[in-house]
Amino acid sequence: MDTLYISSHPDDFRSLLPLIAAEFCPSPPRIVHEDPPAEVARSRPALVLAGAGGTVLTGANAVSWYLAAAGKQTGSEKKQESQVWQWLSFAENELTPVACAVTFPLLGIMGVDKKSSRAELLRVLKALDETLAPRTFLVGEAVTLADIAVSVAALLPFKYALEPVDRKSLVNVTRWFNTCMNQPQFLKVLGKISLSCNCREIVVLSQSFRSCLFPLNDWFDLLFSGPPKTEAQLKKEAKKREKMEKFQQKKEMEEKKKKMQPQTEKKELGVITYNVPTPPGEKKDVLSPLPDSYSPQFVEAAWYSWWEKQGFFKPEYGRKNVSEPNPCGVFMMCIPPPNVTGSLHLGHALTNAIQDCLTRWHRMRGETTLWNPGCDHAGIATQVVVEKKLMKERKMTRHDLGRENFIQEVWKWKNEKGDRIYHQLKKLGSSLDWDRACFTMDDKLSFAVQEAFIRMHEEGVIYRSKRLVNWSCTLNSAISDIEVDKKELTGRTLLPVPGYYEKVEFGVLVSFSYKVEGSGESGVWRNEVRCTDEIYHLKGKMVVHPFCDRKMPIVFDDFVDMSFGTGAVKITPAHDHNDYEVGERHKLPFINILDENGLLINVPPPFLGMKRFEARKAVLQALKDLGQFKDVKDNPMVVPVCSRSKDIVEPLLKPQWYVDCREMGKQAADVVRNGELKIIPDHHLKTWFNWMDNIRDWCISRQLWWGHRIPAYFVTVNDPSVKPGEDVDGHYWVSGRSQEEAREKAAKRFNVTADKISLRQDEDVLDTWFSSGIFPFSIFGWPNESEDLRVFYPGTLLETGHDILFFWVARMVMMGLKLTGKLPFKEVYLHAVVRDAHGRKMSKSLGNVIDPLDVITGISLEGLYAQLMDSNLDPLEIEKAKQGQKSDYPSGIPECGTDALRFALCAYTSQGRDINLDVNRILGYRHFCNKLWNAVKFAMRTLGEGFVPWEKLCGSESVSDRWILSRLSAAVALCDSGFQAYDFPTITTAIYNFWLYELCDVYLESVKPVLSRTDSEGQKQADICRQTLYTCLEVGLRLLSPIMPFVTEELFQRLPRRRAQDSPPSICVTPYPETSEFCWHSEDVDRQMEFVMSVVKTIRSLRADYNLTKTRADCYLQCIDSDTAALVQTYSLQIQTLSYSQAIYPVVGGDSTIPQGCAVAIASDKCTVHLMLKGLIDLEKEVTKLTAKKGELEKQMEKMMEKTAKNDYKEKVPVKVQEADAEKLRQNETELQKVKEAIENFRKMM
Repeated sequence: MDTLYISSHPDDFRSLLPLIAAEFCPSPPRIVHEDPPAEVARSRPALVLAGAGGTVLTGANAVSWYLAAAGKQTGSEKKQESQVWQWLSFAENELTPVACAVTFPLLGIMGVDKKSSRAELLRVLKALDETLAPRTFLVGEAVTLADIAVSVAALLPFKYALEPVDRKSLVNVTRWFNTCMNQPQFLKVLGKISLSCNCREIVVLSQSFRSCLFPLNDWFDLLFSGPPKTEAQLKKEAKKREKMEKFQQKKEMEEKKKKMQPQTEKKELGVITYNVPTPPGEKKDVLSPLPDSYSPQFVEAAWYSWWEKQGFFKPEYGRKNVSEPNPCGVFMMCIPPPNVTGSLHLGHALTNAIQDCLTRWHRMRGETTLWNPGCDHAGIATQVVVEKKLMKERKMTRHDLGRENFIQEVWKWKNEKGDRIYHQLKKLGSSLDWDRACFTMDDKLSFAVQEAFIRMHEEGVIYRSKRLVNWSCTLNSAISDIEVDKKELTGRTLLPVPGYYEKVEFGVLVSFSYKVEGSGESGVWRNEVRCTDEIYHLKGKMVVHPFCDRKMPIVFDDFVDMSFGTGAVKITPAHDHNDYEVGERHKLPFINILDENGLLINVPPPFLGMKRFEARKAVLQALKDLGQFKDVKDNPMVVPVCSRSKDIVEPLLKPQWYVDCREMGKQAADVVRNGELKIIPDHHLKTWFNWMDNIRDWCISRQLWWGHRIPAYFVTVNDPSVKPGEDVDGHYWVSGRSQEEAREKAAKRFNVTADKISLRQDEDVLDTWFSSGIFPFSIFGWPNESEDLRVFYPGTLLETGHDILFFWVARMVMMGLKLTGKLPFKEVYLHAVVRDAHGRKMSKSLGNVIDPLDVITGISLEGLYAQLMDSNLDPLEIEKAKQGQKSDYPSGIPECGTDALRFALCAYTSQGRDINLDVNRILGYRHFCNKLWNAVKFAMRTLGEGFVPWEKLCGSESVSDRWILSRLSAAVALCDSGFQAYDFPTITTAIYNFWLYELCDVYLESVKPVLSRTDSEGQKQADICRQTLYTCLEVGLRLLSPIMPFVTEELFQRLPRRRAQDSPPSICVTPYPETSEFCWHSEDVDRQMEFVMSVVKTIRSLRADYNLTKTRADCYLQCIDSDTAALVQTYSLQIQTLSYSQAIYPVVGGDSTIPQGCAVAIASDKCTVHLMLKGLIDLEKEVTKLTAKKGELEKQMEKMMEKTAKNDYKEKVPVKVQEADAEKLRQNETELQKVKEAIENFRKMM
């Protein structure tokens, strides 16, 4: 009988958990209310298992899981088990700490912020209350360990802390808690539980209980038992408590001070919604006033359906048909078709942000533009989803339904769920022509796939062969290389494998011996062919198989590493890619020992029929029994794992269909070498040529039901004169568009009549990448002629991630050249792979996979947690992911909006391999949208109600006008060159700088005095200024439109038009600014303004140094020559306005011309700033204040230098801390120097 050591105290929740779990056990353990023997375990609860060699389990969760599993209380299936683990983690990590924090002060244990803990407890319980609203129990329809763990964690609050009013607000939790407490197993352990009536009364504890609780200072050490603490430990804790009390007193004083100060509320991001009733497809109301601040929900409402209904995204827009000649040209790009099972992730968002920006730019340039949408049928992924659904809902497998009925089920699922990703793409603003949307299993595309196979088969490019494939025993199918994850192991590692209860050992090297035929000697081989000189005499001999009478030849091959292991390896040509090649070279037999399910075949008993990894253990033991086992060592290795099923991939010999890629690969390499196809950025060329020059034939068979069934038929000839064929013999296979066509081909091939031919169609389907490879022309109806095929094929551009350069891009190029004689596109632009802010690969287990819709609409931390709970991660991975989310998004993800997300993705897109995406930076671009919003609102008020833009500017613009027009022209040029070169960071930087730093920060501020003038000359200048401002707004919005389509449309619709009668209805079909039109760029004006801004920044810096926040001071600008003085005079109004000065006085000459009492700073080699301070500040007060500051800085520096001068500083202090200390010292030195200079200046003035 098992023995359970637990505490006897009725409130020891760590012991109550296994006690209740034990009540569900068919054979409950013996209960011992005392500490276990020291040699058994150090703490309680502890469970000693009988008949297991004295195995001991410790810890409440481990013990409880073992007992609950025996009582079948851990869930009825894998998913439920995972959920139970999650609730165990919730109980231990989230509920127990706050429950203790609230309850222990009531039990007489102090040192806890009870008020904040109580609020946190109620928050956690309210979240639990929402979860329990539709449920009786936490997992499934009966009590599980999840209910036991969480209810026990909630026991102390319900007994001592939660008042009736609290329980009333937690109706679902209270109902569930009472249900649990009234279960027979709970009642037997706990008895009848009395709920708290008034938690304000301190619970009187027995001395023994208090002494048990009081010394413990860690929530998870509060186990109501443990060794007594030493006197030194108690003294240390007393000091800690004293410090804590002082800290609490200080905190309370600070709180009181805060309350006495006037409160300034932190402005939250506003959520404003669009509430004007607008039928889908109708234009949004643009006559109502704009809201006070930018809100994505308001801005993004209603526009997309209007764009779509107006046909702006169709290439026919603005012309009779697509064949109509267009001098601007044609732009065509097809979307990398996402999986029909998929949902949007940030990789999709990046792809679509870039593609939509390019599409919108080409459309605004007047080109006949088509961005063609589509969706991939995703053979394996879709079949797995539907199979899981069938099993969950109807307890059926696909084999129970049969092939035809199962395929109907898949179509049904596709029609219900399959266009979800299309809705998500629309949310991103993707301007796709949805009328041309294609699905790879549509009749049109399926016909093209069939035709491609038949043509390539008839030409001999597709052939039948028996070779090694990547086999997933779980999926019962071959899988492509992209679906194989390479898991690197540094040594012995236990990995989970589907279908195995225990984890399986990998990363070891087993050495054993074979007996050499005809001699008594044996050689040591490692398990996983080189021979040293010592065994060279064995060449040509045979070794005896240890378990059967099979003889195996000893061969010598350069493949084996001479320095690795024993120098000899056994090889399995039928189960390893390298061994296969060795087997081919030495003409060895290819013996397959695995069936499609991973069970052993072609082996002697007792191994026959065993599961592969169970057989591995049995073989090892058998070798030991025979005395042929030598040793086992750690062995770094790479294990192939199926990305779909997480199964270990097995190389397996199977007859399959292959594409001969040698000639097509050469063509694909040549078109890049001779410049016909351009790959951008060019650092991917090396990868391209490496793949194309060393290409292997492509296995296109997949053992699935969902997909394009291979149009090939095995021929049986009912004529004795014709020898029966074998499956692997391609001569006995014909392809055809129908059985009749295939029968005719077979009859002709074997020279018999059609009635003697029997056909069996191949059960397999084609690799999904086969249909994706012809996507650029199958979407236009190939092989049939069509207007779209004639106009849009070949396409212009293929944009995608560099990770599918070979799997998709190369195959499109090869198949396009093979089947159409044309390249499918002229350029390939490969964007980077998105990683998180820390540079880590996006992984669900890290908690850093972010749904772009969550960034667009915002999500709480609890919402992110809830998504994890719905995932297929195991409990440990969920906890790890939660920690990652809590670290990166402690307050969740704020609502950023589509425009901000798109802008951030484009801003991040460097022509490299990785993008480290920080969600906080996306929020920064939402603030940019708000700045844009406010600037346009201010400008529209400035323009006035009756403003009418001129056809063109007059040429009499002021220096400020000429400067901002010069900067606008520069931005236009940068955007144009950026789009041409796919340099998106250049585009976003140019637009951001123009709007934020040039238009808003400088121009709008500098022209405020001009716009406020009332005299006739001033009014004339103000009108010119308004025309300039309008030009900047209108052109600036058009520059930004491809990247931020929603906010630019919203603001553009509010602006008046230059030519209202023929103005385009939407900004997305308004011409993009061209450099030929905006030719106002002036390097002289830019240089002058750069000088002016250096003067302005110097004045602002002086004002900040002397704390002149509101006071305006006179400013004397000492110029090196008269030309500089004239320049200062020309820009004096701008300098005065932007630097908040009282007046600007240009001075040429020495210091004698400048009055006393000025602070001095050098603006440039041509100008020195003198800011008049005399009479504006209390000099003595400032000197006193700065002297105190000086003393404080010197004291800080002295302490820091003492710290860094210690002998062991460099050895003991981490490098990062040393760097931080050095930086702090440098900052203090700089600040001290400034303070000394200021004191000296003030004393000169006194």
